[in-house]
Amino acid sequence: MNIKKGVYQFVIVESFLPKSTAGRHGPVHIRPVPDQPFPQHLFVECSKDLMTKFPVGTRFKIKAKLTDREGTPFIYSYHGWKYEVLK
Repeated sequence: MNIKKGVYQFVIVESFLPKSTAGRHGPVHIRPVPDQPFPQHLFVECSKDLMTKFPVGTRFKIKAKLTDREGTPFIYSYHGWKYEVLK
């Protein structure tokens, strides 16, 4: 994987229902799909539209970066940026 912390790059992500939402908000979350620059186990912080306006399982192309500004690594995409709906 070619991950450079703090560098924005395009990634394909999908909405999903995690087994546990302990410590998280809402039932639907976003994660990278397999074979992307970021590991699938990382959560994605992005526009809430991706979790509320589309069916679970929808895939999106977003611009994001790896960060750990809150102590735990996660993927960040500015909530106001445009995204592409893939399916």
